[in-house]
Amino acid sequence: MAATPDDPSTPPSPTPETPSAMPYKDASPRPYEPHTRPPHRPRHRVFVLVIVVLLIALPAGYLVQSAFQSRASGKDKERAAASTSLTYGRPPKVSQRIYDVPVPLSATRVAFYETNAWEKSTMWVQFRTSPKRLEQFLDEVGSDTAEPAKPVKLHKGRVAVTGKLATEVGWRFDEPKSHYFSAVHEQPKSKPDLKITVDMTYKKRPRVYVVSSTRF
Repeated sequence: MAATPDDPSTPPSPTPETPSAMPYKDASPRPYEPHTRPPHRPRHRVFVLVIVVLLIALPAGYLVQSAFQSRASGKDKERAAASTSLTYGRPPKVSQRIYDVPVPLSATRVAFYETNAWEKSTMWVQFRTSPKRLEQFLDEVGSDTAEPAKPVKLHKGRVAVTGKLATEVGWRFDEPKSHYFSAVHEQPKSKPDLKITVDMTYKKRPRVYVVSSTRF
């Protein structure tokens, strides 16, 4: 008996396989696209970078310059301060001759300070020495003058260096336990006048303070 199309027992007739779907390709002509350059850094970014570098470099350079100026100013202030205080070291030989202060060669803790004015110059000198060298120092003071030198004798309990002269270099002669001896050595106009104060508290190494002033 012939099978009918509606008979469910009849298997369906084979149908040809449909080909798989291909990707869509647009074959229509495209408009002309000009050749584009590779990405690059815009010019305005370089300009901004230069400005940033200048903003950083200029203040830094100003700070460095200010630091050097401040340092130089500090050194100038130190020099100015040093000029108003004693300088530790032996005064030049020329100054020793001018002010008639022959500092003994064996002296220690030597310091001096000198001021020069229009009509008057003064030098402060301090040092430690032995009693023998102290006597030689007192004998040498004024010994190179043409006139006979006046002997320099120390007087106990006196302070020849006045308070104003002492304050100039920070000397103090108000220690209650100290033993002071002093002398004022006046010389002719062409020679300096000396005020000498000796602290004999430590007898083996007396400390000598001299203020010599000369007028022109």
